[in-house]
Amino acid sequence: MQQQYPFKEVEQSAQTYWEANQTFAATEQSDKPKYYCLSMFPYPSGRLHMGHVRNYTIGDVLSRFHKMKGFNVMQPMGWDAFGLPAENAAIKNNTAPAKWTYENIEHMKTQLKQLGLGVDWNREIATCKPEYYKWEQWLFTELFKKGLIYKKTSTVNWDPVDGTVLANEQVIDGRGWRSGAMVEKRDIPQYFMKITAYAEELLNDLDKLDGWPEQVKTMQRNWIGKSFGCEVEFPLTTPSPSQGEGWGEGATLKVYTTRPDTLMGATYVAVAAEHALATQAAQNNPVLADFIAECKRGSVAEADVATAEKKGMATGLFVTHPLNGEQLPVWVANYVLASYGEGAVMAVPAHDERDFEFAGKYNLPIKAVIKNTDADVLPMTEHGVLFDSSEFDGLDFDAASAAIATALSAKNLGKRRTQYRLRDWGVSRQRYWGCPIPIVHCEKCGEVPVPAEQLPVVLPEDVVMDGVGSPIKKDPSFYETTCPTCNGKATRETDTLDTFFESSWYFARYASFDSTTAMADERANYWLPVDQYVGGIEHAILHLLYARFFNKLMRDVGLIKNDEPFTNLLTQGMVLKDGTKMSKSKGNTVDPQELIDTYGADTARLFMMFAAPPEQSLEWADSGVEGANRFLRRLWKAVYDHKHDHLELGQVAAYTTGDLSAELKAIRLQLHSTIEKVADDYGRRHSFNTAISSVMEMMNALAKLEGTDDVTRSVRQEVLQNVALLLSPIVPHICQAIWAELCPQSHILEAGWPVADQSAMVQDSVEYVIQVNGKLRGSIQVAKTETKDALEKLALLQPFVQKFIEENMSVRKVIVVPNKLINVVVG
Repeated sequence: MQQQYPFKEVEQSAQTYWEANQTFAATEQSDKPKYYCLSMFPYPSGRLHMGHVRNYTIGDVLSRFHKMKGFNVMQPMGWDAFGLPAENAAIKNNTAPAKWTYENIEHMKTQLKQLGLGVDWNREIATCKPEYYKWEQWLFTELFKKGLIYKKTSTVNWDPVDGTVLANEQVIDGRGWRSGAMVEKRDIPQYFMKITAYAEELLNDLDKLDGWPEQVKTMQRNWIGKSFGCEVEFPLTTPSPSQGEGWGEGATLKVYTTRPDTLMGATYVAVAAEHALATQAAQNNPVLADFIAECKRGSVAEADVATAEKKGMATGLFVTHPLNGEQLPVWVANYVLASYGEGAVMAVPAHDERDFEFAGKYNLPIKAVIKNTDADVLPMTEHGVLFDSSEFDGLDFDAASAAIATALSAKNLGKRRTQYRLRDWGVSRQRYWGCPIPIVHCEKCGEVPVPAEQLPVVLPEDVVMDGVGSPIKKDPSFYETTCPTCNGKATRETDTLDTFFESSWYFARYASFDSTTAMADERANYWLPVDQYVGGIEHAILHLLYARFFNKLMRDVGLIKNDEPFTNLLTQGMVLKDGTKMSKSKGNTVDPQELIDTYGADTARLFMMFAAPPEQSLEWADSGVEGANRFLRRLWKAVYDHKHDHLELGQVAAYTTGDLSAELKAIRLQLHSTIEKVADDYGRRHSFNTAISSVMEMMNALAKLEGTDDVTRSVRQEVLQNVALLLSPIVPHICQAIWAELCPQSHILEAGWPVADQSAMVQDSVEYVIQVNGKLRGSIQVAKTETKDALEKLALLQPFVQKFIEENMSVRKVIVVPNKLINVVVG
């Protein structure tokens, strides 16, 4: 054994051993309970960052701990490989997205292996490979046949220079994030997944997820956004000159409201710029037409709409209030979203902040109809009691909502309705580097799903990226085809799927990674659901909601049996430097590769697990890294010195039985208490930092233990062996090496998790805290068997008690709290 800790050799040797012995290859043939631990797979951007190191170390600690505890563990890894960054990098580096992606995967795989992850690399998947995306194309066609995927026209952000749709996040101050061009709103046909059909189940099943953070469940509940409200219809009163389509006799404007109790306070109605009524009103009104065009240029993101300046224009049209018959003007307003509710709202300025701001700006009437003793400033948005609402006066929110809904139903101008904030998921993207949508357009047969035997529709990888539009949209060899139904001339769909599609089902594919006959086979029912999922809080809504949705879709096409994909969820915090998130633009990143090259993977892993509890943000500190490395060097030296004693004084085995001094009893008490605590910290609390701290305290106590007699050395051997086991989930390389030195006859991977010796934890003596008149003055160590009388006498004999009993004072009484405290009362 070398005297200095040779981390490079130690880590290389352990990693070679694991690979050669297929240590982490998962199998379904096992009589042990299964444990499927999954960390969110990375995007192959080219290099690992510290967030990856943290995420994957947490998953690895849990995997290795469960393996030691006797579980049949699977920890797989793959690549979420489609997406926009590959296209941008390809343009910048004059290469193809596929080539860039595959090179990155190879480099990052080497880096992940250097981290020492206990991953089953046989199951590796890359979502850009046809053997992977073939199955999501198959699922797409099945759902299309069932009507769970449909095509409709929708309003999107369109970048006229890049010729593509932009996500709301990619529109910055009304311009495309890459081209800088003014973004337009366009109506284009897109494919949608009917996630709303599962809204109720997605909402209700959150109650089954006891292993998820409450915060994440709340975010999902809010995103699904179930509300109970009312449909209200306002008859149109001003006939339009053209009697536009659908707006003739008896036409009504329909709105949805969650506050039917405020209906008697409605003073105008507002419609979105895209609403049919707005279009109709603008036909003979060029000023209104210009205003509508301006609104359409804005973002379609809900957050942007909420913060944008409220703007509007009157249409000249009026509607009739369904209950009081008043004439209300119809306005076009930029704060009304076409995609929410009916694209129209009844405006009650007295009881809604946006309506209040708008009415103030445009001098529209404000009529209060709700009072609440705690709030008398308008807008008063709280629930309260109705007034100035004719027959509904005096009713509270629930009673008024029910009565108004009934009154509307009687007039056939409204009804109660449950509404969800959740919208169907538009999955079409006008990008190249994504999974081709498996639909053929035939003039005769319409939209035809590609038959299963013709899948996959393969994305050509050898393309030239010129930065304008998608290469497959300009490639006749890709889009010219024949119709699967009539064999006539047809064209392929050239849009690709949203990249969230791939990550919504990958957890099931790891279980059936090499199946050529099904998306998921019976092995998926052995492994699923995932027992522990680990990833960033930023995926709390979309990714986790889509994965839950896909799990239910796969269940309903008969592939899997479970309702929910992830039983337990751990959301780790970010890695910060100088108080902010590490990012290239801020120049505050630390390259994990440098850290591994300088100190080794075990130091990186130890620092990451010690610096903060996993759910909290972790502040990077060079001193913390050095501290972690110093501790590993001390551990190595303790084993080296112990081995040196063996060579001089002969081998000893770990302590099992025999008489011990008080000092050695105390060491064993600390050791076995630590074993119990660390198991709880890893398994139940996921509190890796406190587990490490306990082991560090154990090592400090061991360092103070002198003596080289056989009994002392046998206790030292017992402590070091157990420390190697306790730390091996976190620093597996060094622990494997020191175990080989301490127990050359066996391998650490066969040792299993240590069991605390209960007899070592029975204390013969106990510490009593001593107070005089309730003030702490000292403590004594006494035998556990001492009587109450003996304890009282002992306490009074202590010098630190004597000096507080003055000449003219007497001891009034002595209170003994068993095993804890003695209070001497003097007066």
